[in-house]
Amino acid sequence: MSTPSPAALPIRRLTLRDLTACADLSENRGWPREEHKWGFLLSSGKGYGIDDPDGGLVAACVVTEYGPQERPGLGAIGMVLVAERHARQGIGRRLMRHVVSTMGTTPLTLHATPNGRPLYEELGFKVTGRAEMVRGRFTPDGSPSPVTTRAATAEDLTGILALDEEVFGADRTPLIIRLPAFADQLRVAEDGGGITGYAAAWPNMETHVVGPLIARDTETAKALIASLAAHTDRPLRTDIDVRHEELLTWVKQRGLASIAFNSVMTYGTAELPGDWTRRFAPLTVAAG
Repeated sequence: MSTPSPAALPIRRLTLRDLTACADLSENRGWPREEHKWGFLLSSGKGYGIDDPDGGLVAACVVTEYGPQERPGLGAIGMVLVAERHARQGIGRRLMRHVVSTMGTTPLTLHATPNGRPLYEELGFKVTGRAEMVRGRFTPDGSPSPVTTRAATAEDLTGILALDEEVFGADRTPLIIRLPAFADQLRVAEDGGGITGYAAAWPNMETHVVGPLIARDTETAKALIASLAAHTDRPLRTDIDVRHEELLTWVKQRGLASIAFNSVMTYGTAELPGDWTRRFAPLTVAAG
């Protein structure tokens, strides 16, 4: 029996049982395995993939939906991968078309690498922003911050969820309630009036990724990053909206270096909802 063409193989929903195959696919394309992140995305979002008759996956991606379950207000697409031996055969385009069709009228967003951007533009995605990835060992400047930060507690969850929905522009409850288990740190900034920002640091290979980073202003964002850095011996990595020039300058002064730029793209909407001035970094570029 002849092996069917990858173009004819069915697209199916992925589950947590596909975690190892997804990590193998990442490794195949030269990415870190990122099993911790894959597990988070597959449990909180919807994975789509194509099985390889010879074992493993030909391709995969994950869609994370925000807002009411019956009528999501936004979908974030991430982890779009095609196995090396099946690359440049239109499989990624076919998988993306399937996802766009499945999501119907729901507005979509994604972070595109320079290599991936032409495909997404062909499918109708528009560049609406830019994020800069920075990485390095954070060096504190020794001066006390005027912003009060502390470890989050269970009692803070209601306030975190309310602030996140206001700033992000859509309800992210299924993701945010997983943060205490997913992240090694979850910290809040506060004043007498309540929570003014929050941030998490989650493990990714040898680094701690800072995200989400939601803050009232740049000083609050700085204080949250510094407080996370003070409680880890790992390098930090994060993806900061390039419009936050002051924060980017500050983190580079503190030891983080620019690694890459990604294009923030949207489909079905001219811009992302919410308040970008308080949205400094995504939870992960794969989920917005």
